[in-house]
Amino acid sequence: MAEAITIVRPYAVAAYRLAKEHNALSRWSEMLTFAAAVANDAQMRALIEDPKTSSAELERVFLAVCADRLDEPGKNLIRLLVEYDRLDLLPEVAAAYEALKAQDEGVLDAVITAAVKPSAAEIKAVVAQLERKFGKKVEASVKLAPEIIGGLKIELGDTVIDASVQGQLQELAYTLKG
Repeated sequence: MAEAITIVRPYAVAAYRLAKEHNALSRWSEMLTFAAAVANDAQMRALIEDPKTSSAELERVFLAVCADRLDEPGKNLIRLLVEYDRLDLLPEVAAAYEALKAQDEGVLDAVITAAVKPSAAEIKAVVAQLERKFGKKVEASVKLAPEIIGGLKIELGDTVIDASVQGQLQELAYTLKG
């Protein structure tokens, strides 16, 4: 995974800088989200992964599907990804772009994992605590994972706050093993 991020990051940074320079961050978000959805389509994925498909044919088909949803710089990004045989990484490029955009806007994305669905008030309280702790706006999504037994596990980028029963049991087992 680290290798994919190393490959993806320069494309995302270039797209982000270009979008910021032209005051088009939202437009690029829309373009990349749409293009990533096209790249994730089962038929398109088969075409991308087929070694018999030439770069010229792949570029033609992909840009035809995207049609007017991409402006010229967006089409150039697709051409570049096709040229270097990296079109399959487009969803990761889009995700990295969104992460850069959120970071610049001072927004942190949090994934709150719980064993049972927390109430809206509980989520709001957790988000408020995270915003105080990190000094930034936090946008949270909730994921259910019964295997954590109870408590919460919160992921904000590279930061993980594990207050789950499963995490505490793992820590106890590690301590007992010495």
